[in-house]
Amino acid sequence: MTASRDRELSGHAAATPDERLSDGSTMGGDMAAHVTMDRAHLPHGRPELSIAAGRRFVARRVPALRSNLGSALLLGLRFIQARLISVWGLIIAAALCPPFVFAAFAVFSSAANFISIASLLRLEAVFFRSSDRFRLGLAFRLAAAVGVAFLAITTLVLIGLAATGWVAPAVAFFFLVSLAARSVLRLLWSEATAEGDFRAIGNSNVVQAVVQPAIMLILIAIFGPKALTLFMADALGHVLAAAYLLRRRRDSVAELVQPGLWSWRSLAEAAIRWRDAPRALLPSALLAYGFAIAPLMALPYASNTVLAAQIALSMRLLDMPTQMFGTVSIPLVLNRLRAHAGPRRRFWARIMALGLIVGATVLFGVIALASLVADHWLDGTQWQNLGEVIALLAAFYIGIAVLGPLQEVATLSRQPFWQVVINGVALIAIVAAMAWFRALSPELLLTIGAISILRTLTHTIFIWLHLDDSAEAPTDGLAASGAAR
Repeated sequence: MTASRDRELSGHAAATPDERLSDGSTMGGDMAAHVTMDRAHLPHGRPELSIAAGRRFVARRVPALRSNLGSALLLGLRFIQARLISVWGLIIAAALCPPFVFAAFAVFSSAANFISIASLLRLEAVFFRSSDRFRLGLAFRLAAAVGVAFLAITTLVLIGLAATGWVAPAVAFFFLVSLAARSVLRLLWSEATAEGDFRAIGNSNVVQAVVQPAIMLILIAIFGPKALTLFMADALGHVLAAAYLLRRRRDSVAELVQPGLWSWRSLAEAAIRWRDAPRALLPSALLAYGFAIAPLMALPYASNTVLAAQIALSMRLLDMPTQMFGTVSIPLVLNRLRAHAGPRRRFWARIMALGLIVGATVLFGVIALASLVADHWLDGTQWQNLGEVIALLAAFYIGIAVLGPLQEVATLSRQPFWQVVINGVALIAIVAAMAWFRALSPELLLTIGAISILRTLTHTIFIWLHLDDSAEAPTDGLAASGAAR
């Protein structure tokens, strides 16, 4: 094409000025066509090659699309299988245990989940800001070191609480075991998500779903329906799930934590580079989780113990589809966005945000309807009116379920502190609502549901308008401050 263009230009150079003037517009049109087709990578005069190139373009992307769809279906089926297995153990345990035991277990598991968020200082969010495996390894080592230090401090605190009589030694021990296992799972899930190993994530959930209810029923048969029995089952279930995932990801993790890669200097530099993770993302995550468990924290002070137990069991039951929604959607969303940059990442983030809202609304709408229909089967039992309570809490959990993946998407933003503001205002609003009503009631449940949905919509608006990607933002940090750049 270049040679022919040179010949055309030399021919024009040999022509008379009048000929050049008369042919100027024609030559300009030809040049524009050449340039346009060059830039479009379309062979001039060879349309059959353009069609072949288009077919090759589609053929290269079809396997990736099929792989993503297959991964999504596999992860979803694995988690649904896990929850279907575990729900039967939960139902049997609910029939064997008194309501106050479930209320105590709900507080225990919520506290363990809440503290496990802080155990890594949210450094696992850095895993998805770049597809560079060197940065992934550096962030993984920093998060692991922070986790070990955090668990060491937590051990000293629990020893002090047990020694002073604030916490029973057995409860403190199983709380520490459960917290450590949750922290390891959080670290390994993030690493597996970044690498796209959705099968390992799904299988670890199946392992926990199979083992934990079985252990719970065995311990109830041995020790009786006690709160400590449920604490023990929770700790052992999470330990076995973490052990399976570590075995599954051992080769990949071994590459990231080779002894020669560790140094105090690299950890210090990484801590400075990503220091905005604990400063912005950690407070946001803690406030968001505090919002989710705020109703549970009020249960021990409720005067209506029956309604308190029903709310505790309802939240425990609704936690299952919520975790299912998050465990399926978060890895797929983050892995998908990690592979894109620029406007394409922004486009997919918006599409996924809308899809998450629609999916959660349909899921919990069906659950609310099914609960109301099945409520009459519980008449005359200690769980009478449980279906109505589940239906009232469905709106609250729509917001909780959608916020999980949205908050992870928002970690890619250059303005992470707006998450802290939104979650802080929402937490203040829900605490104010509980103080206003002063007692558990259907009206309170509807109010906190409305607050939850408003918070999620606000997050969606900010993601839609202000999400920036790592290609445009500084890649060495979260860029919440100028120093990070």
